[in-house]
Amino acid sequence: MTRKKRSSRALEKADIRIAGLKAINAQLNFGDDRSVENMSQKVEQLRTRIEEYNRALAIIDSGKTEIKTMEKSLSELAEKMLDGVASKYGKDSSEYEMAGGTRKSDRARKSSATRRKNQAKKAVVESEQPAA
Repeated sequence: MTRKKRSSRALEKADIRIAGLKAINAQLNFGDDRSVENMSQKVEQLRTRIEEYNRALAIIDSGKTEIKTMEKSLSELAEKMLDGVASKYGKDSSEYEMAGGTRKSDRARKSSATRRKNQAKKAVVESEQPAA
């Protein structure tokens, strides 16, 4: 998901305000850096900074997408490599385990008593439910 680009309500308001001030007098100046020219410079600085920020977000989003693609590709390659080891040496070999797989003989299996117990519970639950 891409990040939301930044805009500025203050920038929009300042643009409208400058247009109104220029309509009064383009050289309006109240001293102490309170002039139409100074305000216009600050507006342009903010606009430039927002554009830089939004450009940086776009680069980050592009990089994130590229990383996800590379991760998926690497994961698929790793899986294919493990499959290759399994086909050459077998899924119960020490080589398969060395490559990161779990040996077939090491897989935890439920005991037959646990399986019978679960089947009995399931049968009881089903018999308690009313027929539709």
